[in-house]
Amino acid sequence: MEHEKIVVGLDIGTTKICAIVGRKNAYGKLEVLGMGKAESEGVIKGIVTNIDKTVFAIEKAIKEASDMSGIDIGIVNVGIAGQHIRSSIHHGSITRNSKDDEISIEDVNRLTEDMYRIVIPPGSEIIHVMPQDYMVDYEEGIKDPVGMSGVKLEADFHIITAQTSAINNINKCVRRGGLEIEDLILEPLASSLAVLSEEEKEAGVCLIDIGGGTTDVAIFYDNIIRHTAVIPFGGNILTTDIQHGLMVMAKQAEQLKTRFGKAIAEEASPNEIVSIPGIRNRTAKEISVKNLSNIIQARMEEIIEMAHTEILASGFENRLAGGIVITGGGSQLSCLKQLVEYMTGMDARIGYPNEHLGKSKMEVVKSPMYATAVGLVLSGFRSLDEREERYKEARTVKVGKTKKVTSSDFFTNILNKTKGLLIDDLDGKNEY
Repeated sequence: MEHEKIVVGLDIGTTKICAIVGRKNAYGKLEVLGMGKAESEGVIKGIVTNIDKTVFAIEKAIKEASDMSGIDIGIVNVGIAGQHIRSSIHHGSITRNSKDDEISIEDVNRLTEDMYRIVIPPGSEIIHVMPQDYMVDYEEGIKDPVGMSGVKLEADFHIITAQTSAINNINKCVRRGGLEIEDLILEPLASSLAVLSEEEKEAGVCLIDIGGGTTDVAIFYDNIIRHTAVIPFGGNILTTDIQHGLMVMAKQAEQLKTRFGKAIAEEASPNEIVSIPGIRNRTAKEISVKNLSNIIQARMEEIIEMAHTEILASGFENRLAGGIVITGGGSQLSCLKQLVEYMTGMDARIGYPNEHLGKSKMEVVKSPMYATAVGLVLSGFRSLDEREERYKEARTVKVGKTKKVTSSDFFTNILNKTKGLLIDDLDGKNEY
């Protein structure tokens, strides 16, 4: 195990903070070695609002994962989400010295690196720069330009920015927890690694990740991420609606939602009644499951409508042959799949993070609520843009073919040459 690569994903969510330790097995599947979870009290809508509470929860989750896996955790892949996330498309170009030379990986990297220097709103930072389609000498629609000839290399880039203060607060919490961040990844991108198949990403698919504080949307087409968005509502807003609408406590509202709630009120029996114990010897309160489901459906329709608006805004609504994949804790709501299909007119399925999981002692990680955490581990092994993997492989092959001259080789060469001169002198009986 000492020589194996171990990756830890840390999902700092609104409802829970989860740490997952994983490694790749002999078949290339992810094997979960340990998992830790803590209630998240210092995060609201994906943004850290209380440093101390968040640090305490991170330490608790990491300790559990460390004890279970037997791994001393020091470096983690962390997810970022929240209303402050912005995505936009920017165009970039470089002019090469010669059209005769092939476009190299270095040229592509130089074009990508240039995009990190674009002007963005004050108080923001670029967290991801993802190339879409390339252009070589004004020839459009090129997915991978490496190896082609041309002078002008251009591309459209999907750029994702986050608030500097939000990034700094995450960094502060992780460091105070005695950890270092290896990579900061947008949460819907992490979830997509866990729940989407290669066929879906190629055919066109929309991922809707319903978390506690936010709902994240990511649209893929032709194996490239095309659009991302964050909707400022999640599962917690349903709980609040139930709490206020039925005049119950927050914990009772959460239990009603998860145990009896339905996304389509017509599916609920009008005669089904749930009895809730009264506070301080008051009489028990009777709740109609039909009323409960009416409250849930009204809010879920609003969230789905906002997600559908993002699909329309992306311009890819007619190219999503893979339909919609719903994941996250909120996706476990009864009848949600049918409501999504009814409102969008697209096929839908619930996304479970078992696409790349091997055998695991903890079956609980296959729940949609752990999709982001599993995806953060997978991102440590895989790139968000698959073209980067090919570039890395190509560079490794190139380096393998080129013999590196080390300092020891240099001195060995000098010694051999000196020996050769001495032998020649002795053979020639040179006298000094």
